[in-house]
Amino acid sequence: MSSTTHPVDEVLPAPRLAALGIQHVLVMYAGAIAVPLIVGRALKLDPEQVAFLISADLFVCGIVTIIQSFGATQWFGIKLPVMMGVTFAAVGPMVAIANANPGPDGARILFGAIIGAGLIGIVIAPLASRMLRFFPPVVTGTIIVVIGASLMRVGINWIFGTPAGPTAPRLVAPEHAEWLKTVTEMAGTAGSAIPAIPAKLALAPMLENAAYAPLSNIAVSAVVLGSILLIAKFGKGFVSNIAVLLGIVIGGLLTAGLGMMHFDKVANAEWFAIITPFHFGMPIFDPVLIITMTLVMIVTLIESTGMFLALSDLTGRKMTQASLSAGLRTDGLGTVIGGIFNTFPYTSFSQNVGLVGVTGIKSRFVCVAGGVILVIFGLVPKMGALVEALPTVVLGGAGLVMFGMVAATGIRILSNVDFKTQRNNMFVVAVSVGLGMIPLVAPDFKMWLPHAIHPLVESGILLATVSAVVLNAFFNGTRVDEAEMREAAMAAEA
Repeated sequence: MSSTTHPVDEVLPAPRLAALGIQHVLVMYAGAIAVPLIVGRALKLDPEQVAFLISADLFVCGIVTIIQSFGATQWFGIKLPVMMGVTFAAVGPMVAIANANPGPDGARILFGAIIGAGLIGIVIAPLASRMLRFFPPVVTGTIIVVIGASLMRVGINWIFGTPAGPTAPRLVAPEHAEWLKTVTEMAGTAGSAIPAIPAKLALAPMLENAAYAPLSNIAVSAVVLGSILLIAKFGKGFVSNIAVLLGIVIGGLLTAGLGMMHFDKVANAEWFAIITPFHFGMPIFDPVLIITMTLVMIVTLIESTGMFLALSDLTGRKMTQASLSAGLRTDGLGTVIGGIFNTFPYTSFSQNVGLVGVTGIKSRFVCVAGGVILVIFGLVPKMGALVEALPTVVLGGAGLVMFGMVAATGIRILSNVDFKTQRNNMFVVAVSVGLGMIPLVAPDFKMWLPHAIHPLVESGILLATVSAVVLNAFFNGTRVDEAEMREAAMAAEA
């Protein structure tokens, strides 16, 4: 390396670049595949379509990582070792949109909201540093706690089954359904003395469902969870860093051996396919949903700012206003690209920021290599089909760790907040977490509210975000410095 070359700009030999790039990909892989699985199934898409979402996500992860690390003009790319992936902050709102609008048309609505939010993100990126004062650690920590708690419901449902559908805890007894069908037909017969069946009459599910929470599923999830914990405790270095991914692999092998995992769709999937834009059709732009996703975009920009400041310290590359704006602008650009290529909002992955600190490798070209590897993975449909074939019980065991770690990250950030001399911070956290839990505990609370605002209030993450920002401004004012944001980000990735 030349004495004038900064470690961030060092180009390592190709074999080492490839090996270190694969390491970065493996560290982020479990988190990268989780979001398309969650949203694809919430949209009730076919398995082949969910597999396509996974491939599209890996492809765009790679594209945006290359733009962010390598740079694309002076406007895009922070030119630091950054791996980009789908932000978990967007999962709650996206699942709410998917539940309200299932199927390919719902995907078009969702991607329209993502593209709109991304465009707004590009415009407001230079202003993000001025918004820092509204997002001190007490706010960001609270938001991340609620994100983790909201996602835990997904992981738990992966283990036991969903509240409705074939794996619901209780089903309508077949004999009851047959009786209602017979009575309905008799009531419709001319001259029948049986009164017409009231509209929307439905039988209550009373029969316990054998497909809900079977002991075999619980056992598999327990094996995955136990494997992750054992690897995290006894694994060394890199092996410990990919404990979640290795746990998923162990669970996949176990379920394959038990006949619970099938590879028909993997065998039928192609070895190579181009990721086409607007796969589900032209996006539909709903202004309310765009506003919803824009709020998520703002939170993402604030999180990214903290990560970039932390990465600046780790690499010794001074952060300028121009480079910060270029990095945040790439979050918006990545989100636009995501919407175009049938995937989701993007941000820097904190676990990869931590990996930079652990390995001491500061070269951004390592992440460029990781981006190239992700692009290649995205162009191999068999990769997406293999992930989609994983039984949800395997993902459930891993989900408890992945989503629980999100909440734990928020708690870790809050542990550095001053609750002694600024006791009002307790109110900020308490009220905001409480509001964030409302959609989880009482999902029908919005039934009498105007339907147009449902997307804005059915996400606990957005409720908690608005509450934390407003209450913090009320109690503490709007002062925060870069040191606090840097400290919070370092706590998040440590």
